[in-house]
Amino acid sequence: MVGSLLLTGAGWVGFRGWQARAHLLNAAGLARELSAQIVGGDTVRAQRTLAALQEQAGAARDATGDPGWWLGQRSPYAGDDLGAVRQIAVAIDDLARRAFPTLVGTDLATLVPKEGRLDVGRLRAVSTELADVNTVVRETRNRLDAVPTADLVDQIRTALTGLRAEIDRLAGLTGAADQGARVLPSLLGADGRRTYLLVSQNPAELRATGGMFGAYAVIRADNGRVEMVTQGAAVDLERFDPPVATLPAETRQLYTDLPAIYPADVNLTPHFPTAAKLYREMVRRRTGTTVDGVLAVDPVALSYLLAATGPVTVSGGPKLASDTVVRTLLSDTYRTMSLKEQDAYYAAAAAAVFDAFLAAKVNPKAILSAFDRSIAERRILFWSARSGEQRIFGDSRVSGILPEHETVPSVGVFLNDGSGAKLGYYLKPTAQLTVGECQEEGRRQLRLRFSLHSSAPTSGLTRSVLGLGKAGDPYTIRTLVYVFSPAGGAVMGARIDGADAALGSGTERRRQVGVANVEVPPGATRTLDVDLLTGRNTAGTPELWLTPTATPWTTQVVSAPSCNQ
Repeated sequence: MVGSLLLTGAGWVGFRGWQARAHLLNAAGLARELSAQIVGGDTVRAQRTLAALQEQAGAARDATGDPGWWLGQRSPYAGDDLGAVRQIAVAIDDLARRAFPTLVGTDLATLVPKEGRLDVGRLRAVSTELADVNTVVRETRNRLDAVPTADLVDQIRTALTGLRAEIDRLAGLTGAADQGARVLPSLLGADGRRTYLLVSQNPAELRATGGMFGAYAVIRADNGRVEMVTQGAAVDLERFDPPVATLPAETRQLYTDLPAIYPADVNLTPHFPTAAKLYREMVRRRTGTTVDGVLAVDPVALSYLLAATGPVTVSGGPKLASDTVVRTLLSDTYRTMSLKEQDAYYAAAAAAVFDAFLAAKVNPKAILSAFDRSIAERRILFWSARSGEQRIFGDSRVSGILPEHETVPSVGVFLNDGSGAKLGYYLKPTAQLTVGECQEEGRRQLRLRFSLHSSAPTSGLTRSVLGLGKAGDPYTIRTLVYVFSPAGGAVMGARIDGADAALGSGTERRRQVGVANVEVPPGATRTLDVDLLTGRNTAGTPELWLTPTATPWTTQVVSAPSCNQ
C-alpha cells in the first residue's frame, strides 16, 4: 500500500532522519506483502508480516518523535519537511496497529456463500469490526489532508501526495466494506424476506449505465438464503402509454419521455436510481410483483465471476467460460439463434451462473476480487427502495448515483446507442482528461479527448444485430455521446475530428451536458475534443466516470500542480 514512500534524504537532517527513512522503506515493502497475504487468505504469513510491519512503523514513529525532531519541526528551513515526515510515520504506524490487525483476522470464507446461503450472523459481527477499521482509515486520511504541501521539498511532497492517494483508495475499500457489512444482513433477509429484480445490462446496445436492460429475474432472500423465483425479458413488458412517471423537465429535455415509456430506455440517464425506480414500477404494473430493490450486472462482470467459479453448463446453448462469455452472449448468439432462442438462452445462462455462484466451492479471494473489480468499473449497481438503506450506500460506485456536489471534480462520458442496433460489442473507446489553466473562484480548465474505434465487419452480421440502421449504412455505428461537466461546472465547446461541432445541450443534477452524434464506419476512429470548466473550489486529480462497455476503456488523466503551488 505504501510503495510510494521511497523517501530520499533530501531535506532530512541528522541521524534520526536517516533512521526514519530506513524504517519507512522497510515498512513499505512489508505493507505490500501484507496486502497480498490478506487478499490471498494466507493468515499465518500475514500475522508474521504484520508483526514485522508494526515493528518498523513503530520505530519510524519513535525516530521522528524525540525532542530533537520536535525542535527541528519548528526551524525556519526544514521544519515543514520534518513535520510532514512525522505525519507520514504516524499515519503508517496507526494503520499498522489499529486497522491492519482486524483485516488480518477477518475470515474471508465467512463472507461468501456456503451451500447456497450466506451467514448473516457472521456478517453482522464483521460489521462492527469493519466500522472500527473504516474510522481509523478516515481519521488517518483527514490528518494527512491537513498537512500543508506548498513549501515541502519535491521528494517529500511526492511521497505525501502518493500516500494520500493510496489511503484514499484504502478508504474507498474500507468504506464500501463497512457499508456492505452494515446493510447486507437486512438485504439478505435477516429481518424478514426480501425480493429483488436482478437485471442484465446488454452493452451490445449501449445505454448510459452500461447497456439496455434485457433479461431480468425476480430473486428472493430469506435469512441469508437466496433463490431465483421467476424470469422475464424487457421486451415482454412492452411500452407504457401513458408513461409510468412524470419526468423532471431537465430529464425530458435530454431524453424526452422515452425512459418512462420503454423498458429498454429507462437508463438513457446515467443516474442509476432513476432507471431502477422506473424499471421497478414497470415490472410492478405488468406482473404485480413489487420488489425491494434492483441489482444490475453485465456480461463482463459475469466473466470476472466465472473466473472464480469456473465454466458453467447452460441448457440449450454453449458452455459459459470466463474468457468467452462476453463474445458468446454479445456476438455468437446473435449469429446462431433466433430471437426466441436468444431469450431462452439468456434466461438459462443467468440461472446457471446464479446457481454456480451460490453452490460452487470457490476461493473467497477470487470471489471478492471479482466483485471488487466489477464495482470499481461500475458493472454492478444496486438501488434499494428503502430510503434508509439507500442512504447508507451514499454516492459510492455501487449506488450509481451521479452526485450533485463534489470536492474532487469528475467528468462523465456516457454512451447511448443511436443506431437502433446491437453493434456496441464492436466499439473500443478511449478517453484522456487533461488539467488546464487555473481560473477565478477556484475553477479549473479541463480538456477531454474521447475516441471511438469500430471493429465491426463490413458484411455478414444478422438482421437482429444490424437492427434499424439509423446511421444509413447498417454497419456504421451511431452513438450519442453525453459529456457531463463537473458538478457546478460547464461545457465550453467541442470539435469532432478537429472541426468545430455544435453540441446538443442540457443539464442534469447540477451538471452541464453536451451531446454529440458520433458515427463510426467499420474500421474507422472518430475523435471528440471537449473543453470544460470545473465547479468552484474543487481540488484533487479529476476523475472520469464512464459507461461500462464490452471492451474496457483505455483512459489517462494528465494532472497538474494545484493552483496554490
